[in-house]
Amino acid sequence: MKRFLVMVVALMIAVMAVPVMRQESTTPAPAAPEKVSDTMVALKEKLKADKKLVVSTALNLTDAEGAAFWPVYESYQKDLSALNGRSMKLIQDYADHYGAMTDTAAKGMVDSYLKIEKDRIALMQSYTGKFRKTLPEVKVARYYQVENKIRAVVNYELADAIPLAE
Repeated sequence: MKRFLVMVVALMIAVMAVPVMRQESTTPAPAAPEKVSDTMVALKEKLKADKKLVVSTALNLTDAEGAAFWPVYESYQKDLSALNGRSMKLIQDYADHYGAMTDTAAKGMVDSYLKIEKDRIALMQSYTGKFRKTLPEVKVARYYQVENKIRAVVNYELADAIPLAE
């Protein structure tokens, strides 16, 4: 399970890092062919399925639990994806301003970051009751642990890849 989780997280990092890696190049990247876009969509779908498998394995759901849990999980993942998209946009904005950061741009980015984190906590809080209606408390805790571990690894990799503001 640990090895599988590491593989899933590594793939998630690779997908999330694509916009950052493209920005690091000093030469403008040529327009991506449709094939690459299709590949990225397929990879994201594979990661989504792999994450679901990790969650399923960690929670060891009964049939009744699974029937109640998975619709809530899918809704949560959709909302979480929107937050992650905002985070990726913020990283892209940082990359766009890197080397020519102004106080105004820095202030806007810090404010955006804090808003995203506040919204992330609010999202978790809004779903906790929904998860509690579908699972025993120990499995709710385990689910949030899995999400936290994945996020921690992704954040570690992003922190390693993103330089401090100049």
